[in-house]
Amino acid sequence: MSSALSRRDFLKAASLASAALAFPRVLRAQPGLPPSNRLNVALIGNGLICGSHFGGLIGRDDVRLVAVCDVFLPKARRMAERITKHYGQNSTSGTYRGVGVYQHHEELLARDDIDVVFVCTPDHWHVGIAHDAMVAGKDVYCEKPLSLTVREGRALVSTARTHGRILQTGTQQRSERAFRRAAEIVRNGLIGDLKVIRTRLGHFPAAPNVGEQPIPAEFDYDRWLGPTPWRPYNEARVRGDYSGGWRCFTEYGGRKNGDWGAHHFDIIQWALGMDDSGPVEFIPQGFEGTPYQTHTYANGVRVERVDDTDLKAMIEFHGTKGHVYVSREDFLETDPPELATRPLRAGEIHLYASDNHHSDFFECVRTRQRPIADVEIGHRSATVGHLNNIAARLARPIRWDPLREEIVGDPVASTLLDRPRRAPYGTL
Repeated sequence: MSSALSRRDFLKAASLASAALAFPRVLRAQPGLPPSNRLNVALIGNGLICGSHFGGLIGRDDVRLVAVCDVFLPKARRMAERITKHYGQNSTSGTYRGVGVYQHHEELLARDDIDVVFVCTPDHWHVGIAHDAMVAGKDVYCEKPLSLTVREGRALVSTARTHGRILQTGTQQRSERAFRRAAEIVRNGLIGDLKVIRTRLGHFPAAPNVGEQPIPAEFDYDRWLGPTPWRPYNEARVRGDYSGGWRCFTEYGGRKNGDWGAHHFDIIQWALGMDDSGPVEFIPQGFEGTPYQTHTYANGVRVERVDDTDLKAMIEFHGTKGHVYVSREDFLETDPPELATRPLRAGEIHLYASDNHHSDFFECVRTRQRPIADVEIGHRSATVGHLNNIAARLARPIRWDPLREEIVGDPVASTLLDRPRRAPYGTL
């Protein structure tokens, strides 16, 4: 389905309506909610990660999947068929009306019955679609990393605050008990003064040198490229493959600093109390013998990306009085061991507790409170990856002022805080 709305016309109309849509009806999550009290959810970008969200959303009583969108229409149709099959088999009211299928997100966002949008596209479309959705009065769950550049991330925070929207970043490790407990141990100084934090992100293969292939039918390839430079179509460029695909190309993402870095740097930011700040220096691997990609905070804490070194866990915190090792699947070890189970005391720091990232988001949509991975948090965590990539690209350290969000004393590096955008996709 082609959109009859231009991006400019859509944003103009949505801006006029945004004040009225800023605070939707208050809904309470309860078992067996009637249809009038459910949140209507749309899924934009129907690839691998969208399938994961489908599994977490389809059985919930407090939401209803009502629309899907993908620039490759067969993907959208397949997702709609999965949704329809489930609801059709499990409908008891006989009122199920099917799933809307769209190729362009503007047309989907023009629907006034959609409360929430999940942005599951490649990274280079995260901010553009999340921005449009919030201007249109929708709340947003946006996959990680939140942004492609530092500047567009800050612009998205501004959009959320201006329009009174809720945005949850898809850094779901914050909603896992082990990561929260690890962050609380560190934040409360239970391992003494932190000296170094180590994490492993892994590697993607180099971006392949691919030739031109025919564009598949019903694939709006120009729209897939969006604000990025024009490149001839090749299936390897657009493939959604966790081991490569579009993630190998710097035009569309931040490679491993944007992929796993968005998760692990986010937990490190949380553990250090840096959700509204960040590191002050970024040193690329190999610079004057530096063995690992490294960034440091103003208090001297050093974070090392040690991809080629065996670690006990995904993230390791090393202090003067102990160590914390934490990974997914509820893995948490400490030295001394009793720190892992020591109860927090009344006067100590208790971090925001969420045991389900989707549930936390939907509850915040209803209450209008900021979620555990709010847009500002997602922006700051993504910024860590962006700045590490800039330092690596220039093969020299960069200094960062996290208050002003400016690179210090390096005009060339400062130009890399944003990227040119291809018309007509260039304006946020």
